[in-house]
Amino acid sequence: MSDSLTLEGVHADIAQYHILQGVNLSVPEGSVTVLLGRNGVGKTTTLRTVMGLWQAHRGRILLGGEDITRLPTPRIARAGVGFVPEDMGIFSDLTVAENLTLAAVSGPIDSARLDWLLDAFPPLRTFWGMAAGNLSGGQKQMLSVGRAVIEERRLYLIDEPSKGLAPAIVTTLARALKQLKAQGASILLVEQNFSLARALGDHAVVMDDGRTIWAGPMATLAADAALQERLMGLSMEAHG
Repeated sequence: MSDSLTLEGVHADIAQYHILQGVNLSVPEGSVTVLLGRNGVGKTTTLRTVMGLWQAHRGRILLGGEDITRLPTPRIARAGVGFVPEDMGIFSDLTVAENLTLAAVSGPIDSARLDWLLDAFPPLRTFWGMAAGNLSGGQKQMLSVGRAVIEERRLYLIDEPSKGLAPAIVTTLARALKQLKAQGASILLVEQNFSLARALGDHAVVMDDGRTIWAGPMATLAADAALQERLMGLSMEAHG
């Protein structure tokens, strides 16, 4: 199996802070890799650096073997990377329909893909003509995910999609992401909800202090509470 995404010794700074200090990871094609670690270790910065929003000053980022380290964000998006940022990144003054239309960078939205998305997230159908700023927090998150997946892409970067959401919304979100996974999607997911991470993840990568410190099957990490405690200072069972 080839890798959809590979990071090789990636370093990145934000202002005077050296945030990423040697990130190595891979996302095999057609699988979900979950990026784990305590708050502030660099998980969100890793996703933003892959997306070109922060610039790596050392190391390489490969998309399907192609070096994208120095590419600007629009070119990375057009190369087939969808991004769900932690702050959702929707256009509040535009309607649901307009948000999704703008996100379809390759042209008109595929009708079958749209039907799947609206079936997965029924509120987007209900509020199709409503300004996105008037949606609830959970509905905004559905729209944020919808913008990233409205087209079939080579890779999806998803940053803490369940953060702050009610359990019923998390269930809807989890079902949609499982469907996306079943379609053969390649996903790099940052997620603090360990029950969701376990349910979706094929592989796990753990970060600490700007570095990757462990990588392996999600099942291995999920089954070993002592390993979880050693790597992250917490147990998945206690935070599931």
